[in-house]
Amino acid sequence: MALAPPEKLLNVIRVWCIFFLVASRLVSLVYLFSRFCLQIAVLVANISSTRRMGEKMKIKSFEFNLRELSGAMGDMGTLLPLAVGYFAVCGLNPAGLLVMMGLANIATGLVYALPMPIEPMKVLAVVAIAQHWSPSMVYASGFAMGIVWLLLAVTGIMNWVARVTPHAVIRGIQVSLGIMMALEALKMLSTWWVLGIISLVVVLLLRQNRYAPGAIVLILMGLALMFYRGELQGLKILELQLPGITLFTPQQVWQAMLLAGFAQVPLTATNAVIATSSLISTYWPDRPVSERRLSLNMGIMNLVFPFFGGMPLCHGAGGLAGQYYFGARTGGTNILEGLIEIFLGLFFASSIAYIFASFPMAIIGAMMFLVGVELVKFAKDISFKTELLPLGITVAVSLLTNMAFGFLAGMVLFYIIKYFKKEAPSP
Repeated sequence: MALAPPEKLLNVIRVWCIFFLVASRLVSLVYLFSRFCLQIAVLVANISSTRRMGEKMKIKSFEFNLRELSGAMGDMGTLLPLAVGYFAVCGLNPAGLLVMMGLANIATGLVYALPMPIEPMKVLAVVAIAQHWSPSMVYASGFAMGIVWLLLAVTGIMNWVARVTPHAVIRGIQVSLGIMMALEALKMLSTWWVLGIISLVVVLLLRQNRYAPGAIVLILMGLALMFYRGELQGLKILELQLPGITLFTPQQVWQAMLLAGFAQVPLTATNAVIATSSLISTYWPDRPVSERRLSLNMGIMNLVFPFFGGMPLCHGAGGLAGQYYFGARTGGTNILEGLIEIFLGLFFASSIAYIFASFPMAIIGAMMFLVGVELVKFAKDISFKTELLPLGITVAVSLLTNMAFGFLAGMVLFYIIKYFKKEAPSP
């Protein structure tokens, strides 16, 4: 019996490896979806047993009300522009992107029972859109990030980095992010200043309103403006479109790491892991989430979802601050957001890119601006004698270059100051 040529043998092995990998991911997704359906069944049963219209729905530690729904709208500013770029430039399937993001939100909400933002990885998104990456390259980049963050979680490296990161540098990263969000928000506000100012007033007046939370009012106001301008006419709606199986090559995984992946890692470490974990401890002191768990969560998400059309995903301090600012207090926020994203992905995939692109950016800018200001406020607990200089250097370098360099600059300065204080002779 003649042996198959090495090339053919390798191809056969590769095909079977891909088959088993996809099959295992599909089983994981089916299990996740079954848990999701179980939770929905419990939710529906709870709704049917609610006798008073004004009664707040609560299942264990999960709340489902307008405040939580408003919180789910709080981080839209990080999703809309990048999602539009992924759809229009890179050609990603909206059904896969939104359904996978929705499943990630629901799974994260169930696991942590806290608001936990799910966002696009921004460096990868910007580079992919600027360089017109193919869909398979985008999916390969997500898988590469899954490998990286799983390794950082399993080896404990991320926990070590978090332990040696001083409080001043963490606050510096949060302040930098707040300033960046506010500056980006001003650009969005400049597209329609009058609408932007009205939106700011609406948020300030209604942010804590139980019956008409500010974020929900703004989203409805934006949709009403789109309808008035005729931008919702002729949309294809309620056309079921399921996510497909998406594949990529090992060469694309490595190429994506070289083009943008290595630049993404330090930014994700500072914002999505260290700053987010710190912010969770600030909002919920009795329910901390470790840097290792956040890293592990991102690793698992990005190892699975790229095979079904998902983009590279991460957490983020800015998104968490946005959710909390607009009312999110429990994991119900993530579940509600996930249900919305799955519904849009399944039934509005043909039109969602146009809807996102047409939504008034001044409204999103108003929401982002106030969240940015809220992040800057976290600097108020800084010690002016010992922490102000490292914080200032972190912010300055972050704004002039990026947060990774700002993080390194703040760390170096902090430990130089600490060393000289230790070496200084006692009086």
